[in-house]
Amino acid sequence: MDLSNLRAAEGSTHNDNFRRGRGHGSGNGKTAGKGHKGQKARSGAPRPGFEGGQMPLYRRLPKRGFKCRNSKEIIGINVSALERFENDSVVSIETLLEAGIIKNTADGVKILGNGELTKKLTVQANAFSAGAVEKIEALGGKAEVI
Repeated sequence: MDLSNLRAAEGSTHNDNFRRGRGHGSGNGKTAGKGHKGQKARSGAPRPGFEGGQMPLYRRLPKRGFKCRNSKEIIGINVSALERFENDSVVSIETLLEAGIIKNTADGVKILGNGELTKKLTVQANAFSAGAVEKIEALGGKAEVI
């Protein structure tokens, strides 16, 4: 069971494609399901969220924050986390996922220069800090931008 398989229970939903106000034999005659009189029985009923002139909830609550639609979620990894890999191995985003260092790739992976590295590695990532490139190449490794 997952979200793509969810359906309403059998018989709980109705097709909204039937004719209203066509006599009591249709089961929806006379008032056509609108009850007797009142604002909601008449045409031009208020829009959803209208509270009879009272300041509606969506205007009473304060607006907070801002979400930039162009922002990217870059995952930062320090070179000290690469210490668990074998000498002369290739470290890619896939191997980082397998090792459990990162849980998802989000919008990219950046290698940062915090910590110490003692092994020669070929590291493939979306971005590198200057300090990380310096530490990786000092040991004879490679920092490859993919």
